[in-house]
Amino acid sequence: MRIAITGSTGLIGSALTDSLSADGHTVVRLVREGTKRVGGESFVWDPKRQYVDAEGLAGCDAVVHLAGAGVGDRRWTAAYKKELWDSRVLGTAAIAEAVAELHTPPRVLVCGSAVGFYGDTGDRPVDEESPAGHGFLADMCQDWEAAAGAARDAGIRTVYARTGLVVSRRGGAWGRLFPLFKAGLGGRLGDGRQYWSHIALHDHLAALRRLLDDDELSGPFNLTAPVPATNREATEAMGRVLHRPTPFAVPAPVLRAALGEFAEDVLGSQRVLPNRLLEAGFRFAFPEVEDSVRAALA
Repeated sequence: MRIAITGSTGLIGSALTDSLSADGHTVVRLVREGTKRVGGESFVWDPKRQYVDAEGLAGCDAVVHLAGAGVGDRRWTAAYKKELWDSRVLGTAAIAEAVAELHTPPRVLVCGSAVGFYGDTGDRPVDEESPAGHGFLADMCQDWEAAAGAARDAGIRTVYARTGLVVSRRGGAWGRLFPLFKAGLGGRLGDGRQYWSHIALHDHLAALRRLLDDDELSGPFNLTAPVPATNREATEAMGRVLHRPTPFAVPAPVLRAALGEFAEDVLGSQRVLPNRLLEAGFRFAFPEVEDSVRAALA
């Protein structure tokens, strides 16, 4: 297939690009103006101006839209919250409208989303049938997914990949944890009872590939492991795998002082289940958090 990808330099985008290319697919990168070109075909797009070079989408069988500012990259000032929102909502609208206007549109658009859609669920398990939650991330995810409406209305199979915490040492939130735990400085956050809906990078890629290939699948899919772990369980698993003690705990007030509003999401609990993937027959290679940590180090 010929597949266009936004966010191809991020953790998931770069791994997906490598996976698709290794299997003989042609990957077209949609990049920002001034971004260093990294081999293959690349075309410019600008989410803020809602501009997409349609030449890059022409002849594509699929489009995977993963771009967006990093949620945990900076403190949540009003300006950065606007950047988070605009990078996702405006960017998704630009991609959806561009593919909808093509003479021969792609057969599928896979849009990134997040389990932040569900808000803080506490101990309550949620799946794709569960309603949206409350708060900044939940509101943003709802608008993020709604922004793909032009593609859906044009009859393009549209998928929303609601991603959890990706377990990888190559980047992302979990990638920042590995050096701390290797140095013996790892520990739980707050009381550690909050659920972390995680997924091994290997399983995330396999799920994306399935969503690309299976013409029967559309709508929201939770890309999370079937056995959510608490922060305490994830901490203990990291300690066992890395053979390091995990004596430290970061109290909730310290997290709030350091992270501001984002701390509420770090301390919040999301017990998310991937029921639609399981119903479609998808099998997770690394269903539990310790499996995922070991896979990240393999």
